[in-house]
Amino acid sequence: MVTHFSAAGAGDNAPDNAKSGKHADVEPALDRITFEPGKMGGRACIRGLRITVGLIVSLVAQGAGWDEILRDYPDLEPEDIRQALTYAAWLAREEIVSA
Repeated sequence: MVTHFSAAGAGDNAPDNAKSGKHADVEPALDRITFEPGKMGGRACIRGLRITVGLIVSLVAQGAGWDEILRDYPDLEPEDIRQALTYAAWLAREEIVSA
């Protein structure tokens, strides 16, 4: 069973583009981020492919350009990379709450 990233389970912590509201018509939800328990250990993947969000983020962090990534992984599309980076940024977001 494929599960897509959903803002429903994330509540107010979901990325702005994954929530309904003023940003919903600007950017699509993170509908390319999928999770399958039996595939890649249940990690976040792109469109059910065996390409993880972590792989894409690592490639970008190591300096690979989008054109290089798309050439090396022909099943990917530019929107896949954008959504992977958006999802990773959301996961890494820190909120400071004053006491």
